[in-house]
Amino acid sequence: MSIFIGGAWAYANGSLHLGHISSLLPGDILARYYRLKGDKVLYVSGSDCNGTPITIRAKQEGVSPKEIADKYHQEFVDCYTKLGFSYDVYTRTDSPFHHRIVQDIFLELLEKGFIYQKVIEQTYCEYDQQFLPDRYVEGICPNCGANARGDQCDVCSSVLEPTELRNKLCKICGKPPTTRKTEHFYFSLSSFQQILEAFTEEAQNQKLWRENAISLTKRYLKEGLRDRAASRDLSIGVTVPVKGFESKKIYVWIEAVSGYYTASKKWAKETNSDDSIFWNETTTSYYVHGKDNIPFHSIIWPGILAGLKKSSLPTHIVSNEYLTLEKKKLSTSKNWAVWIPDMLERYDPDSIRYFLTINAPENRDADFSWKEFIYSHNSELLGAYGNFINRTLKFIEKSFDGVIPDSNIDWTVQNKVKQLYEEVGQSIETTSFKQGLERVFELVRYSNKYFDEQQPWKQISDDIEACKQTLANCVYLIGNFAQILTPFLPFSSEKVKAMLKISETSWNPFLIKPIVLSNVEPLFERIDTGKIVEELERLTSKTV
Repeated sequence: MSIFIGGAWAYANGSLHLGHISSLLPGDILARYYRLKGDKVLYVSGSDCNGTPITIRAKQEGVSPKEIADKYHQEFVDCYTKLGFSYDVYTRTDSPFHHRIVQDIFLELLEKGFIYQKVIEQTYCEYDQQFLPDRYVEGICPNCGANARGDQCDVCSSVLEPTELRNKLCKICGKPPTTRKTEHFYFSLSSFQQILEAFTEEAQNQKLWRENAISLTKRYLKEGLRDRAASRDLSIGVTVPVKGFESKKIYVWIEAVSGYYTASKKWAKETNSDDSIFWNETTTSYYVHGKDNIPFHSIIWPGILAGLKKSSLPTHIVSNEYLTLEKKKLSTSKNWAVWIPDMLERYDPDSIRYFLTINAPENRDADFSWKEFIYSHNSELLGAYGNFINRTLKFIEKSFDGVIPDSNIDWTVQNKVKQLYEEVGQSIETTSFKQGLERVFELVRYSNKYFDEQQPWKQISDDIEACKQTLANCVYLIGNFAQILTPFLPFSSEKVKAMLKISETSWNPFLIKPIVLSNVEPLFERIDTGKIVEELERLTSKTV
């Protein structure tokens, strides 16, 4: 089976924070799981280096947009690598290759009649003498009355045009903009109303999308799809490949989502492979992102794919709700955030992955608190999982010279492990990652209880064969835990596999060979609870 996984592209205008990773982590869990199953996987993403937020940041710092994009793209690569994200391709939207493929998409949609020219009124700043990109216009949302940008209201999720805002202001100079006539290209999104209605209905019936994606998409469809601008007057981006329009750029919402396709083409070129298997009706695709990106993945990208006559419309929309921080909304402008480069300097990447999965905002907002993060690490990762592994393997080292006892595994234990593979696999495939991880730790707690009840420290002198049986069962559980947890906790899983000399690469139960243990060491270190106060002080001291 072919599995395509697309992780949302973060703007390369600032560091990644916990909210980003919370929404993107499911992509890596999916990719690692399906590879273990033996499926053909293509997992892609990249840095969005063409958006208005980058030019805004560049103006603020007095440097070029490319300097900003280069800095944060490399930082993103470093962070994703340290967190274990296993992308097959991680690219950037300012690469010549991406530009060329996006221009091809634009021209194909133009040729098919889905892109057309139109004279419009666009916001213009008389003071700065320029047409304003949508995000350079801020004002009051006409639908809910909240403060909003010119492209979207984050409060009510309305997709907007800058001219619709009330009390508009230019983000550059703070003065009210006027409007001027200009000619642009538009994408005929309304042409796909019926196709997308049927598409959404099928996704709802088969329960393939998160509920927030279904409800928001149905709202847009009920309101009636409107044609959307396909070009804009921007200083950076993909040039419109039409004579007379060379000064205009392809609008970022078309250009950025097309990155999934351009990344696929890049992979095909670099690996001398055929990527068409990921763009036909047999493909299962997962698009992984936050709630604010739903319409781009459930309406706009499917509309573009339908216009290109691609039959691989998104199968699963994996759209997390919001992650709050210490019960307050994340705010990058106020520095109310936990920044990933900073966090990775002090904490184990598997600890971050564990907490963001077990506490994921899959169906409702979830909160990150330093207290819960540190207590979760100490009680679950260290106290339950790490402790079970350490006490078992250290006992074997001490009492059996490190030789894993060769004994038949109890059928009860084998059946529990077999069931765990099935249940966790089903949870991952249906994007219930939290549920899958919870099931693993239920069996971890059972395993600790089993060890305590069997009392191998007594069995060693009372009934050595029973002791060998107990330890063989425990090692069998440990090895299969490491395999099942590979999608969730790749780093600690590799450590366990190295200790047990495991080379299995499938999603099936397996027996552990009776090898001699080496390099048995604790998987996790206890985090001093005094860190809670330290982290809260660090957080509040930096708040603007």
